[in-house]
Amino acid sequence: MCPTRVSLSRENVKGDFVQLVNEISGQNVLNCYQCGRCSSGCPLTFAMRLLPNQVIRLVQLGLQEEALETNTIWVCASCLTCHARCPRGVDLAKVMEALRAIGLRPGTHDRIKPEDLPPETLAKLPQQALVSGLRKFTK
Repeated sequence: MCPTRVSLSRENVKGDFVQLVNEISGQNVLNCYQCGRCSSGCPLTFAMRLLPNQVIRLVQLGLQEEALETNTIWVCASCLTCHARCPRGVDLAKVMEALRAIGLRPGTHDRIKPEDLPPETLAKLPQQALVSGLRKFTK
């Protein structure tokens, strides 16, 4: 999944992908210095292929494809534990949401329409699951 060899350059760090994530999230991902507190406090790391700080590192390096391919951006519950623990004040939940938005741009993934969900599914799911799921997967 992760490349074994990465070229660290000004173009990568100040590239279009890093700027796009910063713009959408309102965060400066370059503020993260990889202390790992976000990952050590995350309640869902057991289900993630990469830790939250590793995803941030991929973004910092401009590795768009690798950052968008990981399941971490979809597993993130946006519980804000990472933000509360970050000594630099980086809100990783906003960064993960920005990555989901970039990944869901038109033509990149199939979409779910609310009207296509079966009524029995709508009746069983908690409202928060519906809101979260629809934010991630709708047009």
